[in-house]
Amino acid sequence: MFKYPASDLRRATQMHQDCPHCGFHFEIEPGFFWGAMYISYAFSVAVSVTFGVLAYLVFDDPAVWVYCLCIFFPLLLLSPLSMRFSRVLMLYWFGDE
Repeated sequence: MFKYPASDLRRATQMHQDCPHCGFHFEIEPGFFWGAMYISYAFSVAVSVTFGVLAYLVFDDPAVWVYCLCIFFPLLLLSPLSMRFSRVLMLYWFGDE
């Protein structure tokens, strides 16, 4: 589905036009993957809440800057995977067969 691995941050969002194996056209209509933003947003909220609660439990209610750091870095590291997974879910849920 994606041309390059998620670790290649410059090209992580580039997708094939059609599936190299079965020929399925990925972008069903123009702007189809804009809806994946909402799925990615839900992932970001889940990661933020999870790491915020972990910071609270591990550091015993730390200062605000500790919360910010504990949430910012996981979001930054997981953003390429979140984008990719949200596009895949968008295709599974709303793609034509």
